[in-house]
Amino acid sequence: MTSPVRLRHYGHDDLPDIRQTLLDVHDDVYAAEMENEFNQRFSWFVDHWGAHPDFSCVIGYDGDEVAGFAYGAPATESREWWRDHLETAPERTATFHFSELMVREQWRKTGTAERLHRGLMEARAENLAALLVDVTHPKVQALYESWGYRKIGEDQPFPDSPVFAVMLVDLPLRSGTHRQRSMSPYS
Repeated sequence: MTSPVRLRHYGHDDLPDIRQTLLDVHDDVYAAEMENEFNQRFSWFVDHWGAHPDFSCVIGYDGDEVAGFAYGAPATESREWWRDHLETAPERTATFHFSELMVREQWRKTGTAERLHRGLMEARAENLAALLVDVTHPKVQALYESWGYRKIGEDQPFPDSPVFAVMLVDLPLRSGTHRQRSMSPYS
C-alpha cells in the first residue's frame, strides 16, 4: 500500500516546470500503446491545454514520486464543443473542459483518481465540466458516471483518435457522488 498522496495545484505559468512530468507520466501509463500515433501526440495536447491562461492542473505526489495528474481549462463562451450533442443546452453553460486524468499503476485502485479529480474540480467556478472517454473503456465511463457525469453522445474529434463518449457533469460537484474505491483500471 502506498502512503497518502499529496495534491499540488498548478496553472498556466507553471507549465514549463511541470510539462516534462506530465509527459513522463503519460509515457509510463501508455508504455504499451506508444506505437499508436494518437498517443504519440500527447505533448501537443499538453501544450494546447497549457497555453490557455486559465489552465489548471493537479499533480499527486507520494513522497517524491508522481502518482498521477488531472488537468483542463475553461471553454470559450458559446464555443463549447459538447453543445452539438444536446437538443437543448442547459441555461447556464460556462464549462470547464476536463482534458486528462492519469494515474500510474502503483496508485491505481487506491482512490488517487478520485482525489485528483475532486482536487481539480473543487476549485472550478464554471457550471459544467465536460470530458471525453474512449468508448472501448466502459469501466472508465462507469467511474465517471459514479462521479455524477452523464453520457450525452459520442464523438471522434480527430481522424486517428478513438471514438469517445461525450460526458457532462454539473458543478459544483455534489458530495457523495464519488465512490471510495473505483473499478477503473485508470484509478
